[in-house]
Parts: sequence; C-alpha cells; structure tokens
Amino acid sequence: MKKSFYHLINGYVVIAALVLATSCTKLKETSYDSIIQSQFNATGQDLVSLVGACYVGWRTTFLEWNGIWRSQEVAADQVVIPARPNGWVDGGVYRRIHEHSWTSDEDNVVQGWQRTFSGITSCNRVIYQIESGGIPLAAAEKVSALAELKVLRASYYYLLCDLYGNVPIVSRYDVSAGFVPTQSTRKEVYDFIVKEITDNINSLSTDNNPKTYGHFNKWAAECLLAKMYLNAEVYSGTAQWQKCIDACDAIINSGAGYILEPSQKNVFKTDNAGSKEIIFALPLDDKYTKDWNQFDIHMQTLQPENQATYNLKSTPWGGMCAVPQSISSFDPDDSRLTDNFIRGQQYSSSGDKLICTMGNSTGKPLIYINELPGVDQSDEVHGFRFGKFEIANGANVQLSNDFPVFRYADVLMMKAECLLRLGNADAAAAIVTTVRQRAFKSAPEKATVTGADLLKGSNYDYGLRNHLQSTTEGGADIKYGRFLDELAWEFNQEGRRRTDMIRFGAFSTKSWLSHTADPDNHLALYPIPRVEMAKNANLKQNPGY
Repeated sequence: MKKSFYHLINGYVVIAALVLATSCTKLKETSYDSIIQSQFNATGQDLVSLVGACYVGWRTTFLEWNGIWRSQEVAADQVVIPARPNGWVDGGVYRRIHEHSWTSDEDNVVQGWQRTFSGITSCNRVIYQIESGGIPLAAAEKVSALAELKVLRASYYYLLCDLYGNVPIVSRYDVSAGFVPTQSTRKEVYDFIVKEITDNINSLSTDNNPKTYGHFNKWAAECLLAKMYLNAEVYSGTAQWQKCIDACDAIINSGAGYILEPSQKNVFKTDNAGSKEIIFALPLDDKYTKDWNQFDIHMQTLQPENQATYNLKSTPWGGMCAVPQSISSFDPDDSRLTDNFIRGQQYSSSGDKLICTMGNSTGKPLIYINELPGVDQSDEVHGFRFGKFEIANGANVQLSNDFPVFRYADVLMMKAECLLRLGNADAAAAIVTTVRQRAFKSAPEKATVTGADLLKGSNYDYGLRNHLQSTTEGGADIKYGRFLDELAWEFNQEGRRRTDMIRFGAFSTKSWLSHTADPDNHLALYPIPRVEMAKNANLKQNPGY
C-alpha cells in the first residue's frame, strides 16, 4: 500500500546480507532463506533498499515494546500503565517508570540503548559500503546517499542524547577486532549531531513527494536541527532559540507544501501517508509489519471487550490510560479532547452496550471515567483510553497508521516557543492561535490566546492524586507553563512529553497521580544500562545512579 514502506521491508533482507559481508552478490534462484556473500553483488539499483534498511531501527527503537515511546510518555504526566485486574504489573517496571524509581536494569532502559545503537550500526555499515566502493554509485548519487545516511545516523544520536546524554560516538564500521568505544559528554554528542546535520543538509533532496516520504529530505533535516536547537540549553548548556527559529523558518518558507491539516484527525487516520502536515514519519502497514508489537497502542489501551467495538482480529490487553489530571486540564470545547481520547459508555459495532468482565467492575457497564485510584490498582472503567491514532475496523495487532515523528504543527509551535522565550510573546501567541483554531471550531472565540496568556503558569493541577495521598502543588510556578499546556494538548500520545517537561523544568519538580516530585535533576537522564557498562570499561554511569 505504501511504496516507501515496501523499501523498508526489502531492507530487512538486504541488511542481513550486509551483516555478513562488506560486498554482496546476486542471489541464486535456489537460495530462499539466507543470503550468501559470494552470491550477492550490490549495485546502485539496490540503493533504495540499502538506505531504507537503515530506517527500520527508528520504528523498532521508538515503537516496539518498552521502546522510547514508553520511556517518553509513561515517565511523564499524561500516560500511566496501572496495575489492572488482568495484570500489567510485570515485575513493577511500569510503576517504577511512573514513580521515577527506575534502575539501570529496566527493559525500557536497555532497549532504548541497544535498539538505537543497532540503527547507528546499520547506518555505519552502509556508509562504509558506499565509501569503500562496495556499492558503486555515480558521484552525485554517492553524495546524496551519504548525506541522507549521516543525517539519519544523527537522528539516532538525537534519541540517545535526549535519553542518556553521555554516550559513545561511533561513526565507523571498519573497526579493529575488540574495539571498545570511548564515552563522549552530552555536549560533545550535541555538537556532533548539529555538525552532521549542517554539513550534509544542503546535499539532501528538497522534494516533498512519495519518493522522499519516510526519508530525511532537507526539510526533515531542518526539523531535526530545530529540535536540537530547541533543546540546546538542556543538551549543551547554551540556549539557541534564534537558531531554532531560523531552522523553522527554513521549513515555513520552503514552498515544499507543508501545511496545517484542516482537521488534526487527518494526520492520524489509518491511511495518513498523504497528509500534508507530516514532515517525517515512520511508515507502517499491517500487510508487512508482522512482527509483534510493531505499533499496538490500541491493544495496550483498550479493554478486551472493545474487540467488539472495532471488530479487532485479536483481543486487546487493557492496560494504559490517561492520567486524570492531564484530562482535566483540557477545555471541554477542545476537539482534541473528544478526538484523541476514548471515554464514556463503550459499545459494540452493532450498538450493544459493553459490560465489564473482571475485577470490581464485573457485570457493570464498561464506561471509561476520568478517575484512577493510583498506579498500583485500578478497575476496567478507570481512565480515558487513547484513540488519537484511528483504530480501523478489523485492525490487526499492528496498526497501519504511519507514525508522524515531525509534523508542521510542531514546526510552528517550536517557533512560537522560541519567540516567547526571546520576549516576543504576542508573536508567539499569534502562532499558537493559528494551531488552536482547528481545535475550537465549535467555540472559535476560545481559540485565541494572547501574549499575556502564554506568560502565565500551567493550569495542570499538579500534586499527588491517589487512594493513599492527595497534595496540592498546582502549576502556576512553572515559567511559561501555559505554553507547556499547549504542547500537552496538541502533542499528547506522540512520544515526546518527557522531553517537553524537562525543558520547562517540570519533570522532576512536580508530582502527579502516584509520582512524587524529586528535585534531584539527575532523573532528567536515564541511566546507562548495567549490561552495557559490563561490556565497556570506558563507560561511566550517569550522575546519581
């Protein structure tokens, strides 16, 4: 269905060949289940698949079980995975993520590191293939391919810089046996990423079409660069607000055709590959993504009874839900509340009311309510569920919606945030109003915000809210907290909330549900996995662990 995704699927096959060899040959017709070095010769015609293979790691590290999406969302103030009548304890890992009591042995900590470095290794491998002549390319084609691969590699390092900070920079594939990389500081990683992008961005395609979809064209690279500058003060110690604006303006003024969709729902529907708001996406299609947990938010959030709602091919698992305080922060007239969350009485596709089948709610109507006892206990009815990504009728465990990593609304909001931080609150408010307008079509007067509004604190009712304890903290003391709220309302469920909270100083200083504030800011970085420390004596654990 999606041609660019088909290239990634081919990439699974080709990458297996590259693991075995630095040059490859044509497959014999009698080889069906393996690729042999002496039987495969790569040519320039294989380039799309070879480069496409290097993108596979993004989907794996970000979306698969205990991937970066979970590290970003479950650790923050919008998503929680509470203990349910049917389980979801799993040794306490989800509770520890919520409470910020994780260790260097957590699966999400290990997977975020190993899967992302696997993506880097794939990039290094193909870069080496091209530079060594193993893949013969014309001069211009070679330049563009290497530029794309280096920016893609930088995007993997962006994830590592954000989660772990102090990681090794490995930019070669042809290393000696027993090679052990040295550790770099977070600032050194930041500088490496920015340089890789700026050195290669002008060699990338300026096209925005099906051929570049799901790849780093120049505008996706500008968006990645804007992300680095937006978080520069956290990553490097020096703010770069104007540079972020400049990168955003390059996209805004590109003429590449990116726009705000008239409805946010268009960005997240099942067949969203044609959305003009998407700048860089992870292409998915359940015809090809057969691996378990490729993209299964719907399975993790819906109760088993909801199988009848969407005629799903498998029974959902009934786990994660929204933190009630985050839902309460929405304006009731905001369509992002009604469109992005599943709430109230649940029905089958034929209109029958669904009934709970487990726990204290057994026999009662399945009505999702904005209440939750805590991370340690819940019933079927507790918590609004996630529906930002359209759940197609008859969907598999894997959804076919492409996952937008960068979208045009994000570009606008990055620019607005930087304007706000540079003292131009009114200009920031004009941009925020533009983004809000599509969410308040039933109450257009509520779409407008002023510069004075954006200078206020957050309206999130921070504090412990569980069956054991209730405290009052509020969010009025968060500088530019109203803007942090705007990010929450627009980008919920998109795997970024932890990063935003850290930038606004709220991640460690605020409490919510069962999470108690811990001003020790070392929690803004995850620990380096213990298993990796054991492999590499050059690694020093992040402070505080």
